[in-house]
Amino acid sequence: MKHQKSVGLLVILIALFSLLAGGIGILSNGGAGSHIFTSIHGESVHIYGYGIYQNDSIAASAQAMAQDWVTVFLGVPLLIISFIIAGKGSIRAKLLLAGTLAYFLYTYMSYTFLCMYNPLFLIYVALMSMSLFAFVLTFISFDLTALAETFKHRFPVKPIGIFLIVFASLIGLMWIGRIIPPLMAGKVPTGLEHYTTLVIQAMDLGLVIPATILAAVLLLKRNPFGILLSAVMCMKGLTMLTALTAMVIGQMAAGVKMSVIEVLLFPIMNIVVIFGVIVFMKRIPEPEKAAKNMTK
Repeated sequence: MKHQKSVGLLVILIALFSLLAGGIGILSNGGAGSHIFTSIHGESVHIYGYGIYQNDSIAASAQAMAQDWVTVFLGVPLLIISFIIAGKGSIRAKLLLAGTLAYFLYTYMSYTFLCMYNPLFLIYVALMSMSLFAFVLTFISFDLTALAETFKHRFPVKPIGIFLIVFASLIGLMWIGRIIPPLMAGKVPTGLEHYTTLVIQAMDLGLVIPATILAAVLLLKRNPFGILLSAVMCMKGLTMLTALTAMVIGQMAAGVKMSVIEVLLFPIMNIVVIFGVIVFMKRIPEPEKAAKNMTK
């Protein structure tokens, strides 16, 4: 794999830093306890009051801690394993690595800009930066000519392309449905609480959804770049939806009110994406298998 040493160093640092940040997020519990804070918009916000997320709302802290569990017990192992196997020449592992790095980038970008300032701020920034450069180095190391061979192996172009468009549309409609009605009424959206803006919605609407639709369009046109971007978005979707499912469970346990759509949509989509990623990866030919097929 090109840039293997640079990516390897970044992977080690990302794993160590995220274990530190995630471990503190899960285990820290000091603080004055839950209390009510009145936001600049006049909303009464229940502040968590414990641990590293003590200045975040109960809803946000429940989401962050759920994400920490997923990062520590799914994200880090997947990052290390995919890098090791990718180093042996596996295209599938390399695609998994790129998607997992996209998860870390998204996760710690959201922590950097969304979480209330805490002692881990510089760790979040470092993780965001390292994930970005590791992702870019991995992304540009792919051989698009080799990926183009995938189309010769009955790759399910239309099902995956259509699924990506439907998935992006559902997420987009959910966020637009939360933003537009209060915007038209001159009010602030539900869930803003004491934060300054809708960071997750901005990231999804401005980056994730356009990238997913672009991946689907390129894939439907049988552009090899579409396979790469689709794999990244599918893998990112798997890890992110697993985190969102954990967040739903965490928020329900914390007594946070949630819409029926949010409670049902994320777990259902999580199951669908897991199945889709399995099918996707099975249809990606490894170099030695592709060579054998060419000689038959």
